[in-house]
Amino acid sequence: MSAGLGRMGVMTDRTWRRNVALFLSGQTVSLFGSMLVQYAVMWHLTLETKSGVVMALAAVFGFLPQAIMSIFGGVWADRVNRKMLIILADATIALTTLALALLMMFGIYDLWLIFLTLAIRSTGAGIQMPAVSALIPQITPQDQLMRVNGINGAIQSAMALLAPAVAGVLYATASLVSIFFVDVVTAVIGIGMLILVPVATIRRASDEHVPYFVDLVEGVRYVANHTFVRWLLLLFGIVFLLAAAPSYLTPLMVARTFGEEVWKLTVLELSFSVGMLLAGILIAIWAGTKNRVGMIIFTSVAFALITLVMGLTTNLYVFFALMFIFGLAVPYFSTPAMTLLQEKVEPEKQGRVFGFVGIVMAVAMPIGMGVFGPLADVVSVESLLVVAGSLMLVVVIVAVTVPAGRRAIAEASATVPVTESAEPVDEVEADHHN
Repeated sequence: MSAGLGRMGVMTDRTWRRNVALFLSGQTVSLFGSMLVQYAVMWHLTLETKSGVVMALAAVFGFLPQAIMSIFGGVWADRVNRKMLIILADATIALTTLALALLMMFGIYDLWLIFLTLAIRSTGAGIQMPAVSALIPQITPQDQLMRVNGINGAIQSAMALLAPAVAGVLYATASLVSIFFVDVVTAVIGIGMLILVPVATIRRASDEHVPYFVDLVEGVRYVANHTFVRWLLLLFGIVFLLAAAPSYLTPLMVARTFGEEVWKLTVLELSFSVGMLLAGILIAIWAGTKNRVGMIIFTSVAFALITLVMGLTTNLYVFFALMFIFGLAVPYFSTPAMTLLQEKVEPEKQGRVFGFVGIVMAVAMPIGMGVFGPLADVVSVESLLVVAGSLMLVVVIVAVTVPAGRRAIAEASATVPVTESAEPVDEVEADHHN
């Protein structure tokens, strides 16, 4: 079996398009329900408790389990069938949400139950995320990965625009319980669509049984020793610490500097979200340059410059335009980054690598907010943005000029992808088992 055929089996053009359409459609429906719950629970806790401590605890229970479980979920994604892992995580989340909805129907609204539900949902997300990211290259031809990842990014951006509006209507006209039931229904639909997608279990290089923690340690060593993966994860962390985290303070800057009118905050969020959605659509239509690492470096520099200039801006509409450009740049950073990992990392190790990506994304943002948030009460947000943008610009320049950075860029630019060495079970066998 050739390397290319080993990766895609006997898939025809029509087959992979059907499988990707089913997978992304199911994930979209499931994501929509999850985002409804996310917004509704946040609003419920805000309105019912008006407590900063409660909101902080909700953030801890909502994000910390995902960060912890991502590495373990990544190991599982490399050991078992990824489709079944996603289904199991989705089903557990749905059953937990259903249980909380039934308890609330009987008047039980204890905070600890909501926190427990958030923790279980976060744990499920930590298991699910590496499996989803590693499954996409299993069902997508390598030359279409950038486009499919762009479509997936555009879908997520669209949900970020749609879900808050729908959640607001449901929360205002129905109840929190009704939103939980919607989430359960969307999870069932998502699972049903995923069942229709044949997904092979990745064949390991050796048939001998490897203990779980040996796989875990091997994943840590792989990330630590893989020049490009290590470099990209560090760059991810820099972006989340010095660009994404300070960007969350922009509503505070608008309120302090330009006025507290709700429309201004609304336009600010819409500018960013519409920029992300438009970029995702553009990538889906035109996959962009094949120099993926060039796109990553360019957008990293763009994040730094935009963050810096936002801190110097005195015109509200210019600020809105900068937030639009910031949103526009996000998919041109995240999509090629995820695509390169899917192309360069061996299929049997992708789950563990994406587990580390999940950890970086789940931990770097809270750390950044833990630093910049309190500082925003001492100095102006404008000053923080200027400092963060300047610091990020310096760090990115260092990251691409030091020898390790140059080696990583050269490795990422290699024309022969690492994934060609793997030979997963072909789609005929996958269809037989599913």
